[in-house]
Amino acid sequence: MCGIVGYIGHREAYPIILKGLKRLEYRGYDSAGIALYDGQDIKLSKTKGKVDDLERRVENEISTNGSLGIGHTRWATHGVPNDVNSHPHYSNSGDLVIIHNGIIENYESLKKELTNRGYTFNSDTDTEVLINLIEDIKKSENVKLGKAVHIALNQVVGAYAIAVFDKNKPNEIVVARLGSPLAIGVGEDEFFIASDASPFIEYTNNAIYLEDEEMAIVRRGKDVKIRKIKDDSLVNPYVQELQLNLEQIEKGGYEHFMLKEIYEQPHAIKDTYRGRLSLENAIIKMAGVEDHMKKFLNADRIIIVACGTSWHAGLVAEYIFEDLARIPVEVEYASEFRYRNPVINENDVVIAISQSGETADTLAAIKLAKSKGAFVFGVCNVVGSSIARETHAGAYTHAGPEIGVASTKAFTTQITVLTLIALRLARAKGTISSSDFRMHMLELEMIPDKVEKALASDDHIKMIADTYKHATNCLYLGRGYNFPVALEGALKLKEISYIHAEGYPAAEMKHGPIALIDENMPIIVIATKKGHYEKVVSNIQEIKSRKGKIIGIVTEGDSTVKELADHVIEVPETLESLSPLLTTIPLQLLSYHIAVMLGKNVDQPRNLAKSVTVE
Repeated sequence: MCGIVGYIGHREAYPIILKGLKRLEYRGYDSAGIALYDGQDIKLSKTKGKVDDLERRVENEISTNGSLGIGHTRWATHGVPNDVNSHPHYSNSGDLVIIHNGIIENYESLKKELTNRGYTFNSDTDTEVLINLIEDIKKSENVKLGKAVHIALNQVVGAYAIAVFDKNKPNEIVVARLGSPLAIGVGEDEFFIASDASPFIEYTNNAIYLEDEEMAIVRRGKDVKIRKIKDDSLVNPYVQELQLNLEQIEKGGYEHFMLKEIYEQPHAIKDTYRGRLSLENAIIKMAGVEDHMKKFLNADRIIIVACGTSWHAGLVAEYIFEDLARIPVEVEYASEFRYRNPVINENDVVIAISQSGETADTLAAIKLAKSKGAFVFGVCNVVGSSIARETHAGAYTHAGPEIGVASTKAFTTQITVLTLIALRLARAKGTISSSDFRMHMLELEMIPDKVEKALASDDHIKMIADTYKHATNCLYLGRGYNFPVALEGALKLKEISYIHAEGYPAAEMKHGPIALIDENMPIIVIATKKGHYEKVVSNIQEIKSRKGKIIGIVTEGDSTVKELADHVIEVPETLESLSPLLTTIPLQLLSYHIAVMLGKNVDQPRNLAKSVTVE
């Protein structure tokens, strides 16, 4: 969850680290801290609150000189958000300092052992236990910092990405990872450390991504030395060229990243199918699918594992795969799948979906599926991420960086990739005719323009948002392909406005939720003409008879729902299977505008972080 930044080189470290923390604040924003080495001692400042609060505190508290430093922005796990629990943390001697993303599960037993040896603790964090364990090993074993970190990490249970610094050895930073991402930016006589590449993209486009159970010693003026944590064996560093630019991680004139990312969807969808879909040649080609076509075609079933918004994309994919390719599909929450002893065999294909490619539960589900012999295919957005490396094959979404915590373009690009896969498999199996195949390709190619048209309703949606901004509960209803969109719409409203919302299949309303409906209850109904239109209209009439306030998401030109609903938002017509790519747009905008009107921080909603890298 948390964001880690570090620098060692010839520049002033403070501005690099501070800017990096602001770029990583989407990973956690309940507290922040920084530690700098000024040539003689470590200068440390930390505070509850956001990075801006840290910046103000630093100005009054410490000198910012020095070309080595580490910084942290926190999403709390152990210990409430406050100044003391903020990172970095000192060891008891004050010689060592650490920043940490993750959870040390056996910290309580380690803490008791260290307390018996005379160590004291100021915070409630597992991180302070880890830094004192490292110090204890360093002293008792009389070893250097790197070796002490190696021994300590073989004693802990849990997940981590860490950066550790010893003021008595001011030319190196020791880093390590297990289950939480960590990248090392390689510049000219300088190194950058971060949870992802965004903090150092303007300085270098070369990076080393540590694999799980690897640690590295980053020394000033020397090559990075990487070792395996378990057996201390050397690893040859692989320096990767980054496919990222500075413009992609700036707001570009938008008030919030979320709004920017909503408006990026036409371009992101196009980027996702570009090079894969050729209408002229009537082919869809994806290397990860082509290379493993037999696995897909011989699959007894497809199991999709994901969390949150990605799980909703998986639900849409269930309809697409079963409808077009006639392959049985099960969609699982990764967090449940990994713990319930699922039945998996060698003829199963597991598709793991994650925007970040670092979701801890999804990674654990992948490892479980692989241990049972299943073929695992990843769908993620971040090149070089853990899921991209852990799966047998996969496909990137090419959405570009998504900084807003509430996923928007991740959802639509994931559906785009999954649609391409389903169409390719349907063609290979012969479960779709040539004419239908071409029609789906044509419609998919037109989707970016239709998303642009859906975005043109923004001002109208803003007016509707103003009407319902003080609602305390909302229902979202959809059928078929648009039931998952109802779930996603409700999630978006909950995430950023903190209004309670639930998504339901429209037909299930009368099996319970209808009891909630009164004149104060807004009900958002996805009622496009394709699919079960007449059934949805009937559901709307049931709501209307109970005085519910209806917001209809309808196909352009619809007149039936317009007569029944209090408000309608039109989207262009498309195939039923592609309609989620359009119907989700107004729901994203509606949530965004309500949250802004309520004064919420839409990019950094309370209690949430972008990438859930801990359980």
